[in-house]
Amino acid sequence: MLDLSIIKPHVRLELANTEEDVLLETYATAAQRLVENQTARTLYATAGEIPTDSKTGEPTDDSALVLDDDLTTAMLLLIGHWFENREAVVIGSTPSELPLAVEALIAPYRHYQIY
Repeated sequence: MLDLSIIKPHVRLELANTEEDVLLETYATAAQRLVENQTARTLYATAGEIPTDSKTGEPTDDSALVLDDDLTTAMLLLIGHWFENREAVVIGSTPSELPLAVEALIAPYRHYQIY
């Protein structure tokens, strides 16, 4: 969903450097899934990708969420964090579930279940 041309400058890699491409693409997919799981919504790159009813033209995905600057930033922060901290535990740092900025950026998009 996020292109390497956006990710590489964020993690301070030259665009011509292809050594870490597979890893960065893996992190990008993981970041997309994390945003989808945390928001309980399906992420689409553009509004045109949202499935529609063939008869009415109305969107059929009630949980559709179109990628915007907030979500892009959250995903880049996650990718950068994972790129710099490649292990589950980093010695000498305070553990946290998600970087605080990521939580703040995706929280407004969350769908909640009401029972």
